[in-house]
Amino acid sequence: MIEQHSKNLLNSQLEEKSVKEFKFGWFDRFCLWYPPGWLILFNRHWQHYHEDPDGWNWFEYILFLIPLGFYFALLIRWLRLGCRFPRGEVTEFNPSYQVAFREEILQPIIKYYYRGNLTQLENLPQNGPMIVAMNHAGMSFPWDILTLGYLLTKQRDWVVYPLAGVDLFEHPWITWWLPPGWSQMLGGVKARYDDFEAAIKEKKILLYAPEGLRGPGKGWFKRYQLEKFDISFVQLSKKYQVPILPVICIGSEKLHPYTLNISWLQKLFGLPFLPASPFIPWFALFPSMGVWAGRSNLNYFIQPLVEVDDINSRGEFYQKAQDLREEMQKEINRVLKNA
Repeated sequence: MIEQHSKNLLNSQLEEKSVKEFKFGWFDRFCLWYPPGWLILFNRHWQHYHEDPDGWNWFEYILFLIPLGFYFALLIRWLRLGCRFPRGEVTEFNPSYQVAFREEILQPIIKYYYRGNLTQLENLPQNGPMIVAMNHAGMSFPWDILTLGYLLTKQRDWVVYPLAGVDLFEHPWITWWLPPGWSQMLGGVKARYDDFEAAIKEKKILLYAPEGLRGPGKGWFKRYQLEKFDISFVQLSKKYQVPILPVICIGSEKLHPYTLNISWLQKLFGLPFLPASPFIPWFALFPSMGVWAGRSNLNYFIQPLVEVDDINSRGEFYQKAQDLREEMQKEINRVLKNA
């Protein structure tokens, strides 16, 4: 029934726009198999449903697939656009496009690469609103968050909104990688307090990483060790009476293993983190692999719902956030011990 509802939503969008459903051809299947091609899939899917005159073209896509070719493609596109950044219209969340991207792009990737699985479903509410708080790791494209959003939507037919670092919306590198407005149209909410609060006011189901960038930035040698939690989600939970659903993810640390964060270079280039690992030479040769991550089994353990009551001071909010971190850390340790 849930899958049928999603298909009906997608079909209604296709009828309105007279656009046929995106179908995988031989080239798309090759891109799914070949990691430098994932960025091509993302952009080709967008171009199937949207006008994108400033986007990548076929010749540039071919260059993605050869060592160092992305840099030539970037130069060619920059010259083609008259030595300017790509332009994009102001975009808003489009639930129909979220369904299309989920069913046509995320589904095969998650099925074959990340093999996501939800457990302890007895703790999963039937409906929202709520803040889904999970440990975020991997020092890579946020496949742990995308996979959880996909699984929750398939399980409950929810519309979910992931909070994402501002860099995923505004960083110049993202502007070239992905179409302008891509994150917003898929439901992304900027991880800024005002945007977070506005989404909570609208009673949405939000995916949130309380460690912030400290989670994926901590590196391989601190894997599965939770960093300090921010307090904003506890404050907003109390203010708007929206419960918190803690979720433990096991497997995300293997998305980009053996990493160290080079903090001084990260700050120099204005990046959220800059990993050093055995895989970095491949990323240097094929920058389009930035949306790829290593194969893993992403297992999610849903914890009991948490209500925030009877606290008011900043110190109490901080303590509640850290108490929740300790409870989630104990659960991570338990699951790893029993694995």
